[in-house]
Parts: sequence; structure tokens; C-alpha cells
Amino acid sequence: MTNRPTHLDETGAAHMVDVGAKPATQRRAVAGGRITMSTEALEAIRSGNAPKGDVLSTARIAGIMAAKRTADLIPLCHPLALTKVGIDFAWEDNGIAVKAVAQTSGPTGVEMEALTAASVALLTLYDMAKALDRAMILGDIRLLEKSGGRSGDWRAE
Repeated sequence: MTNRPTHLDETGAAHMVDVGAKPATQRRAVAGGRITMSTEALEAIRSGNAPKGDVLSTARIAGIMAAKRTADLIPLCHPLALTKVGIDFAWEDNGIAVKAVAQTSGPTGVEMEALTAASVALLTLYDMAKALDRAMILGDIRLLEKSGGRSGDWRAE
């Protein structure tokens, strides 16, 4: 194990890590975040009366699509054959929590795919409700857990 960042070569130039020799294992990552908003915006989303239509379904589809395109967005990510992407929402007193799950069987993890899915789902919630509340706040986006691979399982405290 070196102390050098894995995405830098011996000259310090950025490069994609070669994962070709790593064994394929079942990998899963869960990421989450939340959006806070006005009571008016939250109630419009909850009741299905938001100006742009079905906010949660649109955000779910956007998160799934984003996970599938992560390698197009994050320069040194490997394109992955995802076996599952799921987006769930939970109502909170002043907003909505998002949880994204990404799974694959492969030589590298799916943390970036789960984080991208959660982020884009949150951005879509904002876009779908911005006519009601432009002061919404997106936050707390983070990896919640991961499993598989050489480093094993990990869970946020």
C-alpha cells in the first residue's frame, strides 16, 4: 500500500486506475441527502399539486438515470454495469430525505453512482418545486454505507 493518491501516476498526472486484475465481487453503496423547503412547497409535493406535476416520480427517474451516467460526469470513474439502482424518499417536518442505493458485480465500487443518484434526485426536487420556493436548501449528501470489495463493509456513524 502506498501513501500516493490512487488516481495520480508516478509523475503526479491524473489517470484512471486499472481495475482489470481485481476480482469481480458483489458491491453495494447507499448514499443520502435532504432538501429543506417551505411548508407550502412541501405540501404541494405531498398532495401532488406541484406546478410541474409528479415531483417524486420525476426525481426518482432522474436519480436512476444519473447513476447510470456517473462515468460521463466524474472524469476518472469507471463505467459500470449496474445491477440495481433504487431511490427512496422520506417525508421530514421541513423537507424530504433521499436515499439512493446502487449495486453491481464488478471490480470496483459503486459509491460514486449512489452519491450521484442522491445528488441528482435532490437537484430534481429543487427544479420541480422552485416555482414554490427558491430558497430550498440541499444538504447532508454523503455515503451512508458500502459493502463488497477489498476494503470490505463500511457504515457511517
